[in-house]
Amino acid sequence: MGIFKRLKRITKAELNGVLDGLENPIAMLNEYSREMEQEIDKGQQALARQIFTEKKQAALILNTKELVDKRTRQAKLAIEKGDEAMAKLAVQEKLTHEKQLKLYEQQYETLKEQTLTLTEKLNGLKDTYHELLQRKVLLASRANVAQSMQEIQKATVSFQTDTIARGVARAEEQILLMEAKVQAGNSSYEPAFQNLVDDEELLKEIEKLKAEKVTF
Repeated sequence: MGIFKRLKRITKAELNGVLDGLENPIAMLNEYSREMEQEIDKGQQALARQIFTEKKQAALILNTKELVDKRTRQAKLAIEKGDEAMAKLAVQEKLTHEKQLKLYEQQYETLKEQTLTLTEKLNGLKDTYHELLQRKVLLASRANVAQSMQEIQKATVSFQTDTIARGVARAEEQILLMEAKVQAGNSSYEPAFQNLVDDEELLKEIEKLKAEKVTF
């Protein structure tokens, strides 16, 4: 494909498929469909003109055959009447029309071959178009799935696991701190040094103090 034809196709895709997205595969498939529809329409118009020309040629052949038959009858009548000049004129026109008839019939055969070829090409184009429509549905589905997978992959790649792990750790620390505060609020106050003296030591100190005199 030439660069200018590609640029033309892309430009048409942009103009005709604005809602389909710029230079995406679905938009290009839609543009291909539109191009094939245009080609089919041109092919049908060409086939219609071809059939019209073929029918005109068939009518021309029929008319020429009638002229040949007519001049043949006129030549026979002129010969029967002894009119040599009229007979020559009729025979001359008869031979001329016969040569024209042979040429017209050759042209008609060529036209029929062209009509057959054009019909086959048009039918092939229609088959290709219907196949494209079927493939476009499948490709559109595949494109949607691929696009969804790309979005999922982008979302997965954007995950920052380290940041999330640190956040979870901070949350856990906050929960532990909250639990500690609750536990501290439910506990009775006891001095940290209350268990440093045992009972025996305590009794000995009391007895010692009793033996000593209190001085002021």
